[in-house]
Amino acid sequence: MKLTFLKYISLAAFVLTSSKVLLPAKTSTLNSEKTEELTKENTAPDFDPNFHIYLCFGQSNMEGSATIEPQDLNGDSRFKVLQSLDCDNLKRKKGEWFTAVPPLTQCYTGLSPADYFGKTMIKNLPDSISVGLINVAVGGSDIRLFDKDIYADYDDTYKEAWFTDKIKAYGDNPYQHLMQLAKQAQKRGVIKGILLHQGESNTGDENWPTYVKAIYTNMLAELSLDAKNVPLLAGEMVHEEQGGKCASMNAIVDKLPETIATAYVVSSKGCEVRKDSVHFNSAGVRELGKRYALKMLSLKEE
Repeated sequence: MKLTFLKYISLAAFVLTSSKVLLPAKTSTLNSEKTEELTKENTAPDFDPNFHIYLCFGQSNMEGSATIEPQDLNGDSRFKVLQSLDCDNLKRKKGEWFTAVPPLTQCYTGLSPADYFGKTMIKNLPDSISVGLINVAVGGSDIRLFDKDIYADYDDTYKEAWFTDKIKAYGDNPYQHLMQLAKQAQKRGVIKGILLHQGESNTGDENWPTYVKAIYTNMLAELSLDAKNVPLLAGEMVHEEQGGKCASMNAIVDKLPETIATAYVVSSKGCEVRKDSVHFNSAGVRELGKRYALKMLSLKEE
């Protein structure tokens, strides 16, 4: 009897001390999901103030339309991307950090200015600092697709699958998708800036700076950020002397700092372009990305 009783006590003690890893056989699916969530959170790397995070959004040039070439595939562990979608072809899962190698947005996009923004940043920052990106951009989108209050009026600008499938992939709300990832990223590091390249679909609309201000203001409020610490960088369209079909939009983009005190314009003058005169080619994208980084670095020095 004593032996049996001691065995029972030992078994009970083992179960109690192992409760962190053993779950009752009839645990509900909901509880299992919560446990998995907590486990991921508890095993995640600690918050690092030297992990600088940048949010990127816009349309096709930011999304990545240029050809990815061999020289673009060299990754650096100090430059990471928070995966925005599940991509079996890339063996990446949404919400996981990876060494930044293009494509940085969707599963089959191309080279983005975000790529060379990050590469240039880590080359010019101390080794103790690493850079993380979140890129949620939608080719063909009106800027108001990222306005949390009216986005639903601009999620069907094009009826073709190439556009609608992108919206669906982002849960029918690209802005909210970006914010969810940004909040996750804030557990790992500090958001230091926002990069925008958009305007082709709004060419000629003088209200564009006002639209951008509403989106920027919403982002700052939702993420509890201070504008003076999180500047907005906006890139120009292909220039007129290069035959840019949307070149007239540059005059409007250039006025953005008049509407947003913490906004800065990144010149695209001379960046090489593709034959469509709307998108930058690989060399042009690399140069534009570097210019975004140099502008951000110059602001850090002020």
